[in-house]
Amino acid sequence: MIGRLNHIAIAVRDLAAASAVYRDTLGAKVSDPLPQPEHGVTVVFIELPNAKVELLEPLGAGSPIAKFLEKNPDGGMHHICYEVDDIIAARDRLKAQGARVLGDGEPKIGAHGKPVLFLHPKDFCGTLVEIEQI
Repeated sequence: MIGRLNHIAIAVRDLAAASAVYRDTLGAKVSDPLPQPEHGVTVVFIELPNAKVELLEPLGAGSPIAKFLEKNPDGGMHHICYEVDDIIAARDRLKAQGARVLGDGEPKIGAHGKPVLFLHPKDFCGTLVEIEQI
């Protein structure tokens, strides 16, 4: 059911400083910041040959990333994203197997402009999982 690894998301307090580490220290290609107010974050994508790293900075006090950073002051891995061919079929199959889909269960449009859903970390070895339709 799952396809390629799309990205690993890392929560950061300072998007500009984190971007500089990837760009200047590691020599990575870094996208421009992209505010995602509907998700409460600003994102930057680090382009790798086989996947992306998504840096997430809170956008407002109500951001889920702000809450994550309260518990993890140094930041850290927030979620992993896998690609799926059909997000509705994937959702229905996951739910039938007992996985919990977060939110109202309906896909939202993610930072790549494609439908996404998040799956409860307790159902996936303690890791928040995002699925994204390709």
